[in-house]
Amino acid sequence: MENRIIKESRIEKDSLGEIKVPADAYWGAQTQRAIENFPISGIPFPPVFIHALAFIKKSSMIVHRDLKSIDSDIADAVIRACDEILEDKFSDQFPLDIFQTGSGTSTNMNINEVLATRANELLTGKRDSTSPVHPNDHVNKGQSSNDVIPTAIHIAASIQVKNLLFPAMDLLAHTLEKKQNASGSVVKTGRTHLMDAMPMTLGQELSGWYSQVENAKARIESTLPRLSELALGGTAVGTGINTQKDFGSLTAAVISQLTAIEFREARNHFEAQSSQDAIVELSGQLKTYAAALMKISNDLRWMNSGPIAGLAEIRLPELQPGSSIMPGKVNPVIPEAVRMVAVQVIGNDTVITIANTQGEFQLNVMLPVIAYTIIQSLTLLANASRLLAYKTIEHFEVNIDHLADLIHRNPIIATVLAPVIGYDKTAEVIKKARKENKTVKQVAVEMQYLTAEEAENILNPYLMTRPGLL
Repeated sequence: MENRIIKESRIEKDSLGEIKVPADAYWGAQTQRAIENFPISGIPFPPVFIHALAFIKKSSMIVHRDLKSIDSDIADAVIRACDEILEDKFSDQFPLDIFQTGSGTSTNMNINEVLATRANELLTGKRDSTSPVHPNDHVNKGQSSNDVIPTAIHIAASIQVKNLLFPAMDLLAHTLEKKQNASGSVVKTGRTHLMDAMPMTLGQELSGWYSQVENAKARIESTLPRLSELALGGTAVGTGINTQKDFGSLTAAVISQLTAIEFREARNHFEAQSSQDAIVELSGQLKTYAAALMKISNDLRWMNSGPIAGLAEIRLPELQPGSSIMPGKVNPVIPEAVRMVAVQVIGNDTVITIANTQGEFQLNVMLPVIAYTIIQSLTLLANASRLLAYKTIEHFEVNIDHLADLIHRNPIIATVLAPVIGYDKTAEVIKKARKENKTVKQVAVEMQYLTAEEAENILNPYLMTRPGLL
């Protein structure tokens, strides 16, 4: 991968000396070094993570301004620059690869430099480093990359959970509930081991899916108290060196106001900076939800299979041609896409888990890949949930006549005869029905185990779905 070619440039300085930076860039020397050092994947941090950093920097400036530890003019200029980043006005100024220094220092300095440059521009009209706002002395005051990046991970994940994932899960659950209510009386053949089993209603089947989604949300919600703890205030190693005593708690309170999500200072900064256990916990619950979506998608594919040689219990919406060679073929594309999302999220959980094991002493040095991966999992699951609701669950049609035909030809419904005529006689009925291709009702009457009236009452498929009514 080739490094970016700088045509028009300006000179910036850091502790290592001078370096050329694109003339139109708001970043400075440290960001430029990272651009040149890490041309690895071309994958930058997602916008929500940059927004999380902007919330941190804005909140810290508000606290410093209130504490009078930074001149109000400088603080106000940085706050204005943060607001512009939150409005995505400078989204092209954060080009750094996620595969970089493990602390995320490069990205912390990226936003520090962009904010300082923009604040200086707002104050003086100039972008050079001789202007009053300094990326370290002002924008990063009272902070370290070692507490900023872990804090940003928690904030970004919390934003994604609240604003993206939960609304999508609620939509899917609501859609399933509506479909469940609409199909509550449709009787179908249950299956275990992929083999015909006792009858159930389609509504009962969908209620299982609904409960999976609801339980998954409850599990994710249970992680939020740990996710709400922020490492900010620990600075370099967790001791809080070079910052005010209450900086972490004061800044967490401002972040809570700005994001409308409750955050608080970490109870133990050494844990908060040396590990990402809360993210591993969240990822594990996302993996559980991914497994649920895989199960639901698999069921949908099987139920839709056919239309001639499969189960053909339902008809999924026809969204696009399914084959480049077979005209008229239509495939279950949304469940297929959701299954791939599930596989990715399950794999992401492994990435996050292994990355979290690499916390040595006072710092985990795989923070960027943890940040990127948890945000990807949250985004994928939210989008997949929404598509599954809108483009599959809401609009699939039920082949009612076909389901009824399968029920009456299913010998396993004779199971309800076992308490009446005994297990062995019931087995005889089932074998004879299969061999002669007759219904259980016909055979039970022919073998004089039941009268026609008894057979009609006992072998009622709908009543079998509610045993208390038998």
